[in-house]
Amino acid sequence: MGDYSRAAAWALLNEYTKSQSLLKHALAVEACVLAYGEHRADSLELSDGERHRFLETYSTTALLHDFDYEQFPSLNDHPFEGNKILTAQGWPEEVRTAILGHAEYSGVPRVTNLDKTLFACDELAGFLTACSLVKPTKSILDVEVAGVRKKMKDKAFAKGVHREDIVKGAAELGVELDAHILFCIEAMRAKAAELGLERS
Repeated sequence: MGDYSRAAAWALLNEYTKSQSLLKHALAVEACVLAYGEHRADSLELSDGERHRFLETYSTTALLHDFDYEQFPSLNDHPFEGNKILTAQGWPEEVRTAILGHAEYSGVPRVTNLDKTLFACDELAGFLTACSLVKPTKSILDVEVAGVRKKMKDKAFAKGVHREDIVKGAAELGVELDAHILFCIEAMRAKAAELGLERS
């Protein structure tokens, strides 16, 4: 049995990714995905051991969703090359399926709560980071839902972020868009120091 812990996922991410912004993105997505995972675990009333394993799966999936992106950035390669590596290392199928499903073009359907949560949080976490960095304080603590919605309408802002994925992701999760944005803002605020998004 291999080591599929959060520590192992973080080590693998750092092996393939040197960009600080990509590492921070992985942590931001993890913050949002894990917060949703905690809500899910509560609703399932998991035992302590089950809960730990459940949340570790949410963490590792979030950390590894783009681990191959720096080395394999093309649509032909990401996340497919990463999936080959994860398969060879024996990472759980639910982790690999969610990672494949976060790329709309992969053709892999999002079925589980984990699949839908990763997709819903990925683009939004990136967008919230961009919203933070244009604040005078460069802090997630000063990002509000209304401002995020306004920036979503500004096509020139954070052009690489697919707004339709943010909207679709919330819908797939069954969460109202403003509530989803607020939930992820609060999840990232709780990890502001780790994400480098404290007030400067």
